[in-house]
Amino acid sequence: MVEEDFSKLKIYVIDNGGQWTHREYRVIRDLGAIVRIVPNTVPVNEISDADGLVLSGGSPSVGLEPEKMGISSQYLDKIDRPVLGICVGHHFIAYHFGGTTGRGSSSEFGKADLSVSSPEGILSGLPGKFRVWESHQDEVKRVPPGFKVLASTADCSVEAMMSESRPIFSLQFHPEVDETEHGVEIFRNFLRKVAEWKSRRK
Repeated sequence: MVEEDFSKLKIYVIDNGGQWTHREYRVIRDLGAIVRIVPNTVPVNEISDADGLVLSGGSPSVGLEPEKMGISSQYLDKIDRPVLGICVGHHFIAYHFGGTTGRGSSSEFGKADLSVSSPEGILSGLPGKFRVWESHQDEVKRVPPGFKVLASTADCSVEAMMSESRPIFSLQFHPEVDETEHGVEIFRNFLRKVAEWKSRRK
């Protein structure tokens, strides 16, 4: 198998205060991309050279504390690049594009079994079921217009989604931790999407 070269890709991880933001950084770095962690208040012009963005996890409840997401809305509106949202980043993408979020009927903490309904986008090539790591009380209640659900668990119906018009993907679970199976492959799939996007823009 030919090793993929992601060394020319520049990824910014937008830090929303997540406890595992450094792990997102590390996985992307270990896959060979150029990566930096920046606060969610960094001006758009300072990260406009990005090839892709990751909206990290964190503790804010998007519906109640959107101000804690900094200027993430500007990144989504003004930086036309592939985006991966994780946990609260997933919630914010749904909220920003017209979906709804709120407290889940059952909080998920620890391991859960993911069922993939649409093995595409960042879940392309992965098994139909695998174990993931959860740490959330809020969830996406309704996906935004133009978004497609990719996966669910027994307690959360929107574990992964993607835009059908832009390279925007998001996950409720945490692919950056060792307890999630196929986490590295998910990040690799994202970097592939970034590389495809970049090649088309030349």
